[in-house]
Amino acid sequence: MPDPTPRPYLTIRHGGSHETEVRKSRFICHLARVTDEDEAQAFIAGVRKQYWDARHNCTAFVVGDEQRRERSSDDGEPGGTAGVPMLEVLRRRGLTDTVAVVTRYFGGIKLGAGGLVRAYGGAVSEAVDEIGLVERRPVALLAVTVDHTRAGRVENDLRAAGHAVSDLAYQAAGVRIEVGVPEAEVTAFHAWLAEVTAGSAVAVAAGRTFVEVPV
Repeated sequence: MPDPTPRPYLTIRHGGSHETEVRKSRFICHLARVTDEDEAQAFIAGVRKQYWDARHNCTAFVVGDEQRRERSSDDGEPGGTAGVPMLEVLRRRGLTDTVAVVTRYFGGIKLGAGGLVRAYGGAVSEAVDEIGLVERRPVALLAVTVDHTRAGRVENDLRAAGHAVSDLAYQAAGVRIEVGVPEAEVTAFHAWLAEVTAGSAVAVAAGRTFVEVPV
C-alpha cells in the first residue's frame, strides 16, 4: 500500500526566544522546530545546560501528526503550574513539531499557582506571537531539467507563476530545478511547462516535499 499523502500542519516560523518579566521574575521562552522526540529532548538538554543557574527550566513539546507525542515538565514548580499550561498553548494554537522551554530566574516574589499558570502560559504565547507561524503544506516534488541557455528564463517563469522553487543544480547536461507542485495541479503543471518552454524542458517526479506559507 502506498504511503498516504501527508497533511498540512502548523509550526513556528523558526526558532528563537522571547523574554518577559512578571513581578521581578524573568521568564525566557525558547522555541525550536523539531522533527521527533529525540530532537526535542536534545534541545531541552541544551537549554538546561546553557541556563544551568536558573531556578527552573520548564518544558513542553508536541511532535508528529498521526502518531502525535506530547510531553511536559514542571521542573520543580508546583505540579500543573508550568509544563501543562505551556503545552496547552501549543495545543490551542494547533502546533506540532515544536518544543518550548521556559527558563525562570526567580525575582523573590511568589506568584501563587494561578500566577504561575498565567506566567508560563503567557511566556509561550508571547514568544509564539513574536516569532510567527507557518503552515507546512505537502506538495509533489518535480525535477525540471533544461539546458543552461534557457535555465534563467525558466526559473523566472516558474517563480512568476507562483511555483515554489526549492533547489537548483547546475550539471554538465543541463540545469535541474526542483519545484513543489500541489498534487492536484501536477497534470496542469506539465501542460504549462510544455507551453512556456516550447517543449524544451521536461519534469519528472522526485518525491514529496513541503512548502511553507505564513499564517
